[in-house]
Amino acid sequence: MEQVRIDKFLWSVRVFKTRGDAGEACKSGKVYVNGTQVKSSKDIKIGDTIEVRKGAVRFKYQVTGLTDRRVGAPLVANFVLDVTPQSELDKLVAPRETIFMSRERGAGRPTKRERREIDSLMDGLSMPGLYPDFDDDDYDEED
Repeated sequence: MEQVRIDKFLWSVRVFKTRGDAGEACKSGKVYVNGTQVKSSKDIKIGDTIEVRKGAVRFKYQVTGLTDRRVGAPLVANFVLDVTPQSELDKLVAPRETIFMSRERGAGRPTKRERREIDSLMDGLSMPGLYPDFDDDDYDEED
C-alpha cells in the first residue's frame, strides 16, 4: 500500500469517530496535509504531515505507516506520530481551569445559598458569545 485517502486514514487512526466526520472536516477546511488544505479524496503517503483543527486546537501528526482499516488504540502509534506542540495541548486544559467548579459526589443539587455563591463567582467571569444579541446598553435594572 503506497497511498490512502485522507478521510479513511483519519478514521483508521482514530482521529475521528466516523469516516463521515473525517470527510466533513475535510470539506469544511479543517484538515491540512503538508500545509495545504485538502479534500477528503486526497491521497497521503508516508512522511506527510497532517494538521487537523478540532475546536480551538490544531493537532499535528506525522504519518509513519499507512492503513485503510480501523486499528485498535494501542496500534495507532505504528501509523502516526503525534507532533502537536505543547502550546496547542494547553488550550484543552485552560477552559476547565477557569470555569470548572466541583462539588462532592452525591451532594445533590446546590441549595439556594450555594447557588447564590456560584452566581457571584460567575459574575466576575466574562463569557463572550454567550448571548450574542444582548447589549449592555439595552439593559435597564429598573424594569
